[in-house]
Amino acid sequence: MTNLTLKQLRYFEALARQGHFGRAADVCAISQPALSMQIKELEESLGTELFERGARQVRLTSFGEAFVLRVRDILRSVDELADMARASQDRLVGRLRLGVIPTIAPYLLPAIIGNLTRMHDGLDIHVRETLTSKLVQELAEGRLDAAIVALPVSEPSLTEVTLFSENFVLVRPSEDEGKPVPNPEALREMRLLLLEEGHCFRDQALSFCNLSSALPRELMDGSSLSTLVQMVSAGIGVTLIPEMAVAVETRSASVSIARFRNLEPSRTIGMIWRRTSPLAKQFLEVSEVVRQSADAMRERHNLLSQPHGPGVSTRMPSFDS
Repeated sequence: MTNLTLKQLRYFEALARQGHFGRAADVCAISQPALSMQIKELEESLGTELFERGARQVRLTSFGEAFVLRVRDILRSVDELADMARASQDRLVGRLRLGVIPTIAPYLLPAIIGNLTRMHDGLDIHVRETLTSKLVQELAEGRLDAAIVALPVSEPSLTEVTLFSENFVLVRPSEDEGKPVPNPEALREMRLLLLEEGHCFRDQALSFCNLSSALPRELMDGSSLSTLVQMVSAGIGVTLIPEMAVAVETRSASVSIARFRNLEPSRTIGMIWRRTSPLAKQFLEVSEVVRQSADAMRERHNLLSQPHGPGVSTRMPSFDS
């Protein structure tokens, strides 16, 4: 047990997470034989096997399942020691592992990264785009430093900082321009296109329409907002998208955009990070950059008076109560 190294523990954790020697080796930036040798040496030091090795994947043994929990605690504590050193500096430097949900990343991320790198020379930003549930898990495991998500997350171990709110708009086929905007009750009777299960934006849209995610009916799923908007353009149905996505997603789609007035659906965007992180002050600085980036983007969009693309209406009629 005296021969355990942090390198071995990191390799073990990567293999436990990936379940495949090749993928774990890629993540660790080493060769697969080198990874296999390190894992074998770790198992010999422990005197027991950590993995059940199959032809295509590996699985943790019962001991490995208990061991990986302790290893992740150790690695997270080691990373926080490094964060303490970074926190003692006046400015944010080094690696920043930032998570973002898919309904924010394509629209706001370019501005955020540009502003952060301009304001913090020497900052090495690593971005992870995935669903909120995965971001929360990776934050807890120490694989991410902070994440930009829709609030609330309501996880006691995480700090939540509210950044801004934005409304949803209705996307309809272009021939529907000028028609009264349907209320939530009317939307429930239409073919509503939504993101697939797991996206918080799907749940927010269902909540506005007072629909259960388990309802079959005329609900149709898409993997991205781009897919949903193109499906609307093809006349398949209608959808809701956040305001920040309008300029990007409607520029090449024959759709019309309508804004709700009463009972306007919206979401709150914020940043989250571990309460135990020594870099809380620095993350607050990052959150302010995110807020300013969103404000600047909103101002640019408000100044636009020309259509975003063929067949797109930028005139937004209000909710017809």
